[in-house]
Amino acid sequence: MRIKFSTGLFDFSKHALEQMLLRDISVHIVEKVLKNPDEIIDDNDKRIYQSVISFDDMRYLIRIFVNHHKAPNLVITVYKTSKIRKYYEGKI
Repeated sequence: MRIKFSTGLFDFSKHALEQMLLRDISVHIVEKVLKNPDEIIDDNDKRIYQSVISFDDMRYLIRIFVNHHKAPNLVITVYKTSKIRKYYEGKI
């Protein structure tokens, strides 16, 4: 799958798509985070796009790992966690 934004183009690895299905994270949510992340963290050779999102009356941190050295950018994996304070560097 490939998604194009004004900020760039993103391809999705098979693993990322499988994880989105397994973890019940919609393409719409992933698009939202990639278009307008709360934070982008540089982590060695990848970038982590992340935002706090509400699901089913719970708050989760959506984390999207992207290989930005690939053209187009490659989404490696996607997950959500309730351990927001562990990974989120901004204000909650």
